[in-house]
Amino acid sequence: MATQHSRSAARFMMAPSVVLLLIWMLVPLGLTLWFSFMDYRPQRGTFDCCVGFENYARFVTSSSFQDAVITTLIMVGGILAITVIGGIFLALLLDQPFWGQGVARILVIAPFFVMPTVSALVWKNLIMNPDNGLLAYLWRFFGADPVVWLTDYALFSIVVIVSWMWLPFATLILLTSIQSLDSERLEAAEMDGAGAVARFWYMILPHLARAITIVILIETIFLLAIFAEIFVTTGGAFGTQNLTYLIYQRVIESQNIGLGSAGGIIAVILANIVAIFLMRIVGKNLDA
Repeated sequence: MATQHSRSAARFMMAPSVVLLLIWMLVPLGLTLWFSFMDYRPQRGTFDCCVGFENYARFVTSSSFQDAVITTLIMVGGILAITVIGGIFLALLLDQPFWGQGVARILVIAPFFVMPTVSALVWKNLIMNPDNGLLAYLWRFFGADPVVWLTDYALFSIVVIVSWMWLPFATLILLTSIQSLDSERLEAAEMDGAGAVARFWYMILPHLARAITIVILIETIFLLAIFAEIFVTTGGAFGTQNLTYLIYQRVIESQNIGLGSAGGIIAVILANIVAIFLMRIVGKNLDA
């Protein structure tokens, strides 16, 4: 049992890391909050202090903000649907004994370790390129005209690219959950005449509820900040401008630091609201 002295020593040793972490987080957040109340446009030489909530009002009431929020929700929803459903299917498949199972698991998980920029470049130049991409050759093989994916189906393409990266994560979490299920219960259900669909619907899927919730929570937090894939492939054009990319355009391209900072604070608030909501759901599932 830890004594008061040992607890104090542990707090003392943890203090430097905690202080550095707080500085790392709070200083950028504080500067962003400060700039959000200013009219700061370096290229025009504008540096007016204390404009109040004008930047927030301009950012929220702009049509770009509403479109960016809708695009963000579509992206997150589409990616979650693909990764959760695909992750369940792959986890069930990888849980079955077959030759080369270990190699197959490594290959399935490998895309998660590819950098987003590299992944986006591979999809843009090697797979979705309308002239020399793999899909273009496949379309020509069947006598069809190649599809310009990143122009005609830009939002769908972004969803596919990001889903490819996050599918291994969902598969790994769900596979771990499936392997924790008592195999004797499944065997008993099979002996009682339960088919594969019944075993999945009434035994495996309820057992995966917690794992699915955790996957949704973790992925949502990261997916709200998708940037590299959009920057590399479409540059925010063709309906792919999400909230993160809108803030980037306001700060970097338009050089409106105050407006972009206000957008950043709004994004932080929205992300925390979503995180708190999901954490409550996770807490209920874990307590069940």
